[in-house]
Order: sequence, then structure tokens, then C-alpha cells
Amino acid sequence: MPLQRLGLDIDGTVTSPKTFLPYLNSSFNKKLVLEDITQYDLAGLLNVSKTDFFNWLKENEEHIYSNAYIADHAHPTLHGWKNEYELFYISARGNHLFETTKEWFTVNDVPYHHIELLGKHNKIESIKEHQVDVFFEDKHDNACAIAEECNIPVVLFNTPYNQGTVPSGVIRMDNWIDAKKWLNQNKSGR
Repeated sequence: MPLQRLGLDIDGTVTSPKTFLPYLNSSFNKKLVLEDITQYDLAGLLNVSKTDFFNWLKENEEHIYSNAYIADHAHPTLHGWKNEYELFYISARGNHLFETTKEWFTVNDVPYHHIELLGKHNKIESIKEHQVDVFFEDKHDNACAIAEECNIPVVLFNTPYNQGTVPSGVIRMDNWIDAKKWLNQNKSGR
């Protein structure tokens, strides 16, 4: 029987949702904490135009992603899974960040079997193409769409910016320890 394939978002899932905070605070003269990030649209939260925020992100993304914090307990969990599951990272990051992303995985000793940077938030086509069995996500609308359109369970890591109702295929988790326990209880082969 082939290994079960796990699909994993990177930012806010494998990396800490707090990663952007020091950069946002420094660049926009704020004192934000994670609890203040109650929406995914950071331009709106910062009260800047989408264009200004996009330009800021374009200028800073490589540095931010190179220095991203790994989420609490993600490292031991992923290492525990590397021989038991196929780890497919599917991210909205642009492909121009592939080498930066791969280097981050190497420096932080994060195991992977495949990394795909889509440059867009819609991951459904890639998830179907790679026959992912379970997906791990932090973006609310992504989690809901993936669960409904791919008919697979989606673990949604709770953050202040992803609250709202979810369909039955979305399972909310507070941390990687809980996600590991859930996966152990819900193993199945393809």
C-alpha cells in the first residue's frame, strides 16, 4: 500500500503565524500581536492600499521567508512523519521564491518529498493532481474550499484571522501536537 500523502501549506501552518509581526510592526510603526491579526487581508488591517502592501511584500518577502520561524512543535511532528507519509508542500508563494523556500527547508531541517509554489491561493487543482489525502492549512476559505471540492479532511490551525464556520470536512486544531494525535487516530491508506 502506498504511503498516505499529506498536503501542507507553508506560511502560517509550518511557519509560525507570528512570522510577519516584527516586520509589520517595524515597517508600519505598529505594535501588533497575533491576537490583533483578525483578518487575512493585511492591507486592510494596516490601513494601507493593496498596492502599497503588495509593493512592501515584494520588497521584503525573500528576507521574511528566509528568516521565518517554524511553528511550535511542527519540526518534531514532521520528522516523525517523514518515513510514514509523503510530505507535499503546496503554497501560495510565487515560484520565484523556490530557491529561498528550499534553502529554508534545508537550514531548518524540515523534511519534504515535494515543494510546489503556486503563486496563488487556489490549491485545489494541485491537491487533486497530487492525490493528497489530508491537507494542513491556516487560511479559512482555502480550508473550506479544499474540504468541499477535494472531499478530503483539512486540518485548519486556529488563528485569530481564520475564525468562522467550517464544513464538516474541516477539523480545527490548536497546534501540531493535536494535529499529530488526530492523524494517528484517523490513518487510512489510499
